[in-house]
Amino acid sequence: MRPAATLALVLAICGGAAQARDCAPDVALLLTPDGREQRVTVEIADEPAERALGLMNRSSLPPNHGMLFVYQRPQPASFWMKNTLIPLDMLFFDKHGLLRHVHPMARPLDLTPVPGAAPGDPDPNRMFILELAGGKAARLGLVPGTALAHPAVPQNGAARPCD
Repeated sequence: MRPAATLALVLAICGGAAQARDCAPDVALLLTPDGREQRVTVEIADEPAERALGLMNRSSLPPNHGMLFVYQRPQPASFWMKNTLIPLDMLFFDKHGLLRHVHPMARPLDLTPVPGAAPGDPDPNRMFILELAGGKAARLGLVPGTALAHPAVPQNGAARPCD
């Protein structure tokens, strides 16, 4: 094989692998407003029973891991910490995968509802909620305006498309 053809083949393979990694179901790729990319390994909770259980009854969360709650359509979201033993950051994304609200350091076992939108938010509906270990969002620089790339985000109109 000629060197140019070999190089083209290697680039095509590597490029395809990068795209596949960017949109793997078990990875939330997050692009911060200042241009940094963060990757978090996620468990998906897209069925009612999975969403109801969430991260309850776990005494720890592996480093750089979280749970991504996926809803079929945007809707108001409110979470609590019932039977949740570790502090969590809750990140609330809209239908475009744009981070709209962060609730840091939710207290373990607290039954107080955690709203998915800040007061006065003109569009309080959420489609994706990412739960991370408490304090992780701040350490990664995840603030409103961060974009989520994931296969569950509708690619037409996504803040950060997979491709």
